Amino acid sequence: MPYVNVKMTRDGVTKEQKRALVEAITQALVTILDKKPEQTHIVIDEIDTDNWGFAGMLTTEYRAQHDKV
Repeated sequence: MPYVNVKMTRDGVTKEQKRALVEAITQALVTILDKKPEQTHIVIDEIDTDNWGFAGMLTTEYRAQHDKV
């Protein structure tokens, strides 16, 4: 039973894009690992940019600084 957890920042990804992502990940597991789609679980966690940090700062702050350039 494959379980895939996708974590991404909350950036306005549409339901259709999420559906396509789930379908593509599932198909990859079927094709590459011969897994059954009905036993494959995909979870998408969307994280607010104030709760995701890298480069020593919150994503919100990083983007504000780098979008100015």
